[in-house]
Amino acid sequence: MQGYIFSKFNPKENDKTPFQKLLDLFMQLLGLTSGDAAEALNWLTQLDKKYKLTDKDYGIGDFIEDLKEQGYLKEDDMDGSYKLTAKSEQTIRKRSLDEIFGKMKKSKQGSHRTFKTGQGDEPNPETRPYEFGDSPESINYTGSLKNAFINHGIESLYMHQDDLEIHETDFKAQTSTVLMIDISHSMILYGEDRITPAKKVAMALSELITTRYPKDTLDIVVFGNDAWQIEMKDLPYLEVGPYHTNTVAGLELSMELLRRRKNPNKQIFMITDGKPTCLKIDGKYYKNSFGIDSKILNRTLNLAGQLRRQKIPVITFMIADDPYLQSFVRNFTEVNGGKAFYSSLDGLGNYIFEDYERNKRKTVK
Repeated sequence: MQGYIFSKFNPKENDKTPFQKLLDLFMQLLGLTSGDAAEALNWLTQLDKKYKLTDKDYGIGDFIEDLKEQGYLKEDDMDGSYKLTAKSEQTIRKRSLDEIFGKMKKSKQGSHRTFKTGQGDEPNPETRPYEFGDSPESINYTGSLKNAFINHGIESLYMHQDDLEIHETDFKAQTSTVLMIDISHSMILYGEDRITPAKKVAMALSELITTRYPKDTLDIVVFGNDAWQIEMKDLPYLEVGPYHTNTVAGLELSMELLRRRKNPNKQIFMITDGKPTCLKIDGKYYKNSFGIDSKILNRTLNLAGQLRRQKIPVITFMIADDPYLQSFVRNFTEVNGGKAFYSSLDGLGNYIFEDYERNKRKTVK
């Protein structure tokens, strides 16, 4: 007996071409395969076989050819392997941004404007009398002429300094952010994929900053046994390794990166699912995965205090619900003076974007 599956009618979905529909699914699969195009295409073929995604007029082979023709995929001339192009990498970031940031459109937050006005670069409708030192570009000429007519009469047209009216402007704060991503083995333990949503959030945040807030800076640090910096283009290919969690190394590298930035506003976002379990001392690894090791804990808390003295908050996004792990995060946050969010995987993006926007609204006079 043949069955039927009914779904909600979506007119936008029906407007898509067969290529666009498959491209949406292919981009999702690339996130799950860490940017392995061949594996994603293999999965797509299996899904097509099971769910009949294509028809006789347009098959997976046609889709692959279109990917190459439109610049999403390149084929190695030597071994025939497929690799992603820069266009694909940017598309993945844009789709991550749409998926995560799009859910927040109804929020009253999301602007870089401060609560109070200042010598900024964003005009607003509010006006005030002219003060010495105000920029001529901020003069509200219509309001100033109106004041001149009222104060001196229509027949005698001249303008005095007291007639001038100035548009208020909002200051846009400039921020340097380091995003720390835990790539220890626990990020894929117990059958729960925690690294994929972490990557998706990182890609969305990087796309948001580079396109909407180009004056801001974002550095991305991954940490396992060691810590190292990666580029935005490397995010789709990020994988979890057989690592312990060297939070100290991640924080030290983040501090070094922020030290080079001249922005007054600095912050660290740390996505993790566990406690620190590793240190590197005199070139050797000190590891302990059983409980919270006091030696590792003390080094971690010392760095939290250093960051607080440098006025660099660490905003920790904890994607695990073990009480003793959350206790460590609370302790770390108290020492640093930052914030902690205990987020589900689905809510991670909303938390990070809301906090990023909230931190941008600094009061400047």
